[in-house]
This record gives sequence, structure tokens and C-alpha cells, in this order.
Amino acid sequence: MKTKKIKKNRGFVLLFAVMLSSIILAIALGVENIALKEINFGTSARETNNAFFAADTGAECALFNDKSNTSVFALDGTGTFPSCLGSQIPFSSPVVTDTSSATYYFIIPELGSASISCANVSVKKEDNLDGTITTTVTSKGYNNGGGQGSCIPTSNSVERELQVIY
Repeated sequence: MKTKKIKKNRGFVLLFAVMLSSIILAIALGVENIALKEINFGTSARETNNAFFAADTGAECALFNDKSNTSVFALDGTGTFPSCLGSQIPFSSPVVTDTSSATYYFIIPELGSASISCANVSVKKEDNLDGTITTTVTSKGYNNGGGQGSCIPTSNSVERELQVIY
């Protein structure tokens, strides 16, 4: 009689082991998925910070050079090169001028801890014809693309833009 009862319960241990293994596997895959998302989020936050701080550096450089005693961004297009991070920075493209406005463009390469972040900066001066001048500083910061004295963002670069109008 005992042999009949043992035959009836055969396979229960195997079924229990498979179910327990499936539950443990599901928990492990869930934890791995969360860990992978956290790693991606941390990397994304770091790249965003690099781009933002590059844009901030470009805007601060332009503001410092414009608000000094002798502004390097003259309305008539005769401005001198801005000085940032201990060296003069040449304009990256011609200054666009007419009788009432001038726009200056320059780049600040090799920013950030890895020296691959950069900023493209434009400073536009406009005469409002009422004796006031409006200045618009636009600084676009990139997390990479700023090596070797250039600022050429790659296809997967993170861009952050700051604009100051006064």
C-alpha cells in the first residue's frame, strides 16, 4: 500500500524546483533591469552636466568680456578678441555688421574634466535707436566634440543652450 502512495507523489519535487527556479530568475532579471536603468540614468546626468557647464562657461566668458570697462563686442564691428580661461579666443566666423547691429561668434574648446566639452557662443548687439543697446548672448554647450581647438559636436552629443538678454 505504501508503494502506491509514493507513485502518486512522484514528480512533485521536480515541479517545485522548476517553479522556485522560475521565481528566482524573474526576481534576478527585475533587479538587473533596474540596475541597468540606474547606470544609464547616471551616465545621462553626467553628460547633461558637462553640456550645461560648457554652455555656462561660454555665457560667463561673453558676459565678463562685455561688462568689463572696455567691451570687446563693439557695435560697429571693431571689437577685439575676448579673453577667457587665460587666453585670447579668436572669432570663429566673420562679424556680421550693419549700421545698427553686430554679431560676434566664437568657440571655447576643450572644456570639462575630459577636455572634450565645448561651447559655441554668439553675442549680438543691437542699437534700439532710442539710445539703448540690447545685447543677446547665446551659448550652446556640448558634452563632446571640443577636442583639438574645435567645437564639432558628434551625432550623439548632448546640447544645452543658455541665452542672456540685457
